[in-house]
Amino acid sequence: MAIILGIDPGSRLTGYGVIQQTGRHLTYLGSGCIRTSVEDLPTRLKRIYAGVSEIILQFQPDMFAIEQVFMARNADSALKLGQARGAAIVSAVNNDLPVFEYAARLVKQSVVGTGAADKKQVQHMVKLLLKLPASPQADAADALAIAITHAHIGQQLIKNCK
Repeated sequence: MAIILGIDPGSRLTGYGVIQQTGRHLTYLGSGCIRTSVEDLPTRLKRIYAGVSEIILQFQPDMFAIEQVFMARNADSALKLGQARGAAIVSAVNNDLPVFEYAARLVKQSVVGTGAADKKQVQHMVKLLLKLPASPQADAADALAIAITHAHIGQQLIKNCK
């Protein structure tokens, strides 16, 4: 049994999703978003760090999975995203969690079956895979998809080692 925390980083909205993996079975534990207002960037990073730390304290995950940096069209946006990722990762490392990173295309491929899936498709598949009554908010669904990807890749590694 493992509890996996998935993070979809953003400097204004950071999604999180927590699942429990027991063998091949996945159970939804919680999800949501860490919202930062239009404060200066250092204050937003502090809120992301504190928010992730609070989630870790609440759910006691065994693993931390986060989306890798992708090249945005705007360099300033990419730098802010990288800093938001860094704040979340430092929180995980300070809580002695192993950190795993996954490319967005791999996450979409793992959950939906195509690396070109849109947000609605990811939301729908997360709802089905975790047997949720409704689709989670988009950023929370992305975070849950990251956690699901980590669970699937771990199962694949175990299968390949046998």
